[in-house]
Amino acid sequence: MLKYIFKRILIFIPTLIIITLLGFVISVNAPGDPVERMVVAAQSGGEVGSQTINQIEQKKFWRKKLGLDLPIFYFSLTSLSYPDTLYKIYDKSEKEALERLISRFGNWYEIQDYYKSINEFYQSQLFFKLDSSQLKQYDKNSVLETLNQIKFEATALKSSYEENMIEAKFNKINLLLTYYPFLSKFQKPFNLVEYKYLKIKNTKTTWKNYVPKLIFYSQNQYHRWLFGDGGKFSKGLIRGDFGTSYVTKQPISDVIFSKIGWSMFFAFLSILLAYFISIPIGVKAAAKRGSRFDKISSIVLFMLYSMPSFWLATLLLMTFANTDVLNIFPASGVKPATGYPDAAGIFEKIKLSFPYIILPLICYTYSSFAFLSRTMRVSMIEIVGQDYIRTAHAKGLSEKVVIWKHAFRNSLLPIITVFANIFPAAIGGSVILETIFTIPGMGSESIFAIQNNNYPMIIAVLTISGFLTLLGYLISDILYAIVDPRISYK
Repeated sequence: MLKYIFKRILIFIPTLIIITLLGFVISVNAPGDPVERMVVAAQSGGEVGSQTINQIEQKKFWRKKLGLDLPIFYFSLTSLSYPDTLYKIYDKSEKEALERLISRFGNWYEIQDYYKSINEFYQSQLFFKLDSSQLKQYDKNSVLETLNQIKFEATALKSSYEENMIEAKFNKINLLLTYYPFLSKFQKPFNLVEYKYLKIKNTKTTWKNYVPKLIFYSQNQYHRWLFGDGGKFSKGLIRGDFGTSYVTKQPISDVIFSKIGWSMFFAFLSILLAYFISIPIGVKAAAKRGSRFDKISSIVLFMLYSMPSFWLATLLLMTFANTDVLNIFPASGVKPATGYPDAAGIFEKIKLSFPYIILPLICYTYSSFAFLSRTMRVSMIEIVGQDYIRTAHAKGLSEKVVIWKHAFRNSLLPIITVFANIFPAAIGGSVILETIFTIPGMGSESIFAIQNNNYPMIIAVLTISGFLTLLGYLISDILYAIVDPRISYK
């Protein structure tokens, strides 16, 4: 058995690698720029461009903290014209513009000089300050508006790659620089930008785009995502660090640990209740096949199975949590709105939360009755028809002994397979029911993450669910051998 478990774990390793790689690919290709979402612009006033400077510094910080200043993977297959440092461009639109220019002209070094000249021109605008004489001579608001327009056009120029668009930006900036005499000091650095672009067009080497090149990176985003960066910003996925939430900026692992408790509670308790109720019903229906009990139980259970959980949850709330009908149970939450008393013990907390979990637990459990009971019934009917069961009857054993001692254990294999699904369900939670009953679990957190494009949380749920699915299969295999001695893992 131990040898088999060890082999299964070894097989799980490449599967887990594929799961983590899939999650990483999804996170990398998710729409939107995470750095832009994490940046909080400075709210205080100041000189021209002070907020922009603050934004730039914040972008650099979050880019480093999220690991986006590294190449994506261990290797990259590109063309000879493609540089091995383009990943350092943090702005996605600027990076895309550079990639388009490379594919069009193929001369990276000239494109790099052109990009640097735009940044130098932009920086000269960014740190420009008006003296008192200029403020007196000209309208301050008009001057500031002109400077902001120049900076806007320069920023847009870094994200432009079509020739007609670039030429339009050049003409616009040249026009703006003629508005005030003191702006002529920026004409020379801007002329350098135009010269660098002209040099790109005159030194085109598109043939480099057709020569392949393989680039290797020892440090990359995937490696950092798995193993961390030494604990400075990330401990790595293998140490339980799933990154930072785009919404709250809190560690994803802290959010999961604070939410998963209630999801696991309802998942495990509902499954246990469903098994304790469904298995005896399925066994009795199989033992009395075709009887009135078998027919009535089938009808009732399938009626329950056909009712959507959100519909029953709404019906229960309207009936038993309605001040106009029967105000028996609370309508939402899992504990009093004021929280537990400071000195409350575990039993007192259970007593206070008990009314809150009745209605959600009913909705979690009822839909499993029909499936589990019918699965148990079919499995039991198949086992009852075996020769060794007929032999047990021939020996004069009672029906109860035959069913529960000889047939029951061997009919549990399909039920064990279903039991393996409880583990991924615990992390995913029930999105619908947790939302309806306002349960602070992983289901409601998952839907909140989807609505707010909080991709690290979505990827964390995907990764953990995949791991727990493999764990469930391993436990099922072990239980197979325990329940049925005929199964051998040699």
